[in-house]
Amino acid sequence: MNRTPSETDWERVLATKEGDPIPYDSGDGPYDPNDTQAARAWLAQADLVRHGKLVRRGKRGPQVAPTKTLVSLRLSPEVIDHFKATGRGWQTLIDSTLLASIRKRA
Repeated sequence: MNRTPSETDWERVLATKEGDPIPYDSGDGPYDPNDTQAARAWLAQADLVRHGKLVRRGKRGPQVAPTKTLVSLRLSPEVIDHFKATGRGWQTLIDSTLLASIRKRA
């Protein structure tokens, strides 16, 4: 495995003590990291990217499917284990299985 040599100035990093101000030049970025209010304001409006997709904090994206109704339902452990074993989306799979059963009877 090829490793890229580190460009980090480890002497400077190790010499830094907790609470020391962060070195900052106006050309370094949009805000002074030592200014707590400016840092919070910048982070509050920043975009969050997860797995290459833009995600806004605290805001849900546009609804793709009709809204579903939240219910509390007791199911046997065997049913839960069976659907959980299918992986991610197991609750949606339960919903689609129940819908298929309803349509089959109609």
